[in-house]
Amino acid sequence: MSPLPIIYVIGSLDVGGAERHLTQIIPRLDRARWKPVVCCLTERGKLADGLEAAGFEVIVRPAVPRSGGRSRIRTLARLAETVLWLCRVMRRFRPAIAHFFLPGAYILGAPASILARVPVRVMSRRSLNYYQRNMRFSGAIEARLHHHMTAILGNSNSVVRQLHDDENVPEDRLGLIYNGIDLAGYRQPPMVRQSVRASLEIDQEALVFIIVANLIPYKGHQDLLAAFSIANADLPVGWRLLVVGRDDGIGTTLREQASNSGIADHVLFLGSRSEVPDLLCAADVSVLSSHEEGFSNAVLESMAAGLPVIATDVGGNPEANINGETGFIVPPRDPKAMSEAILRLAADGALRTRMGVKAADRTERNFSLDACVSRYEDLYAGLSQGKRPGEIASIRLSK
Repeated sequence: MSPLPIIYVIGSLDVGGAERHLTQIIPRLDRARWKPVVCCLTERGKLADGLEAAGFEVIVRPAVPRSGGRSRIRTLARLAETVLWLCRVMRRFRPAIAHFFLPGAYILGAPASILARVPVRVMSRRSLNYYQRNMRFSGAIEARLHHHMTAILGNSNSVVRQLHDDENVPEDRLGLIYNGIDLAGYRQPPMVRQSVRASLEIDQEALVFIIVANLIPYKGHQDLLAAFSIANADLPVGWRLLVVGRDDGIGTTLREQASNSGIADHVLFLGSRSEVPDLLCAADVSVLSSHEEGFSNAVLESMAAGLPVIATDVGGNPEANINGETGFIVPPRDPKAMSEAILRLAADGALRTRMGVKAADRTERNFSLDACVSRYEDLYAGLSQGKRPGEIASIRLSK
């Protein structure tokens, strides 16, 4: 029996949580059963090279020349052209399954899959739907598209509950698949820690915090810098915060805030990096200050690296990071509460160690990449056999 073709639709394969998740899952799917193809709608992205090197095809929407300025009509025309282009791609590859990641890919990819008559259509929601407030008409468009999906997935109970309660998706078409982590990449020898710190000119004994999140307003970097400004006087001399992530427009503002707060010498803006496991290995505490999340890869990666995590109480963060055991959960948009958690961990090395060990153990037991891949394969096999997500045991919602 030939492997069933699956087409994954995403904006790009640039470095981000959803993009890293997808490029980790695809190479581990059973090639005897599945034939994945990735279709990028905006640009190729840095992670595409790794997929292609592993033998997977990545198709990128050809650039559309802009002419005559911007107008609503021209914008709608370009969007329609993208849908038709993607429809042609799907008709050429004849996928058994189309799987959409992130809102833009869903809004453009789902209509293309309907036009191309793809038998099975899957949408993965990886955040709470607050983004719809800033995307005009997206909520109404997605609500209509939901009716045409075979399955709609969330990556946390919070996301799934919102899809059901706020967007009226029936339970039998909802499924839950937590993110998974390739644990092997996060078990680094001490020499890696020493080397990374030396390359960043950080003292080997310094207390190092890290945040892995693209520089987007909802990731709460401003709150985090405010928290460190509050805590600064009581932190050990030479402490550092590593800020890892692509600058999506607020980098200059954050640098100015750090400078005005008197902590610029402590904060290293490292930009988008591929060696995240090594950087985590060089840190002592991971922080995530988001105002909203689905189920954060950054939290799981930090836990897998054996770091205690301070994360905000949004989305699936408390489902992964257990308050008082593997780290601390603090209210979002509350720099004072964040600073208190920072100082508590800064003052107690033994507590950092205990929480880090528990974090690594929890990740290994509950959030391995192998378990995640197995659930995707269960999903695809079940849907191909005509089942609803509610009939597939490994992704079915618990009562």
